[in-house]
Amino acid sequence: MANDKTITLITGANGGIGFELAAQLLSDASKHVLLGSRSLEKGEAAVKELQSRSLPGAVDLVHIDVADEDSIKTAAKEVEAKYGRLDALVNNAAIADAAGTSFQKLNEVFRTNVAGPYATVEAFAPLLEKSAKTPRIVNVTSGGGSIGLRLDPDNDYYSLKADQYRVSKAALNMVSACQAVEYGPKGWKVFLFCPGFTVSNLGPYNKAENGAKPTSEGAGPMVGILNGERDSEHGGYLKADGQWQW
Repeated sequence: MANDKTITLITGANGGIGFELAAQLLSDASKHVLLGSRSLEKGEAAVKELQSRSLPGAVDLVHIDVADEDSIKTAAKEVEAKYGRLDALVNNAAIADAAGTSFQKLNEVFRTNVAGPYATVEAFAPLLEKSAKTPRIVNVTSGGGSIGLRLDPDNDYYSLKADQYRVSKAALNMVSACQAVEYGPKGWKVFLFCPGFTVSNLGPYNKAENGAKPTSEGAGPMVGILNGERDSEHGGYLKADGQWQW
């Protein structure tokens, strides 16, 4: 049963960083991971893969598309019916690009990367409220969302455009700041976390041959955050070894 375990929902967890975070959390018997996936087929395959590893923790699938408000609300109702509460939420699902004009791309990326995490926290807040532990929210962001770094010509990624991705992550950073102010007085802990340039499903460039670090290294620090090791940095723009400038 999940009653004595820490229940953590991870969106976009059927692959990449989300999947690796789920796997690392499941190495702890006190963890119950709700693996969020937009695709039922991919989500079911991911859950089966994790279960085949005979990890101590428990894992279940939650069908959730963060670009669809109805899907978010339905997922929240299902989690409430099955578990009655939530202890932690990781807004990991994201896209880097979309098809169409610049206007269309920006709208589509914002839908997933900004509106999705905002609505997901809003929908699951009543369940986080029921946690007997310290509720924690981790919004997975990027150093690419730092306005200060974007204006720094000495930054390694100064020449990287990716406007729609950068702008969406800067907006997510403000979403997280708003959530920190709203939920902090209740004792909740809210964090932004940048995994760095990591092997993932985010885009075709996120590969080891291009210098991306292993997925395990990108996801690993979030385990500590979810275990309360960085609670003093509530509201922060975290990376593995400190914080980014806003």
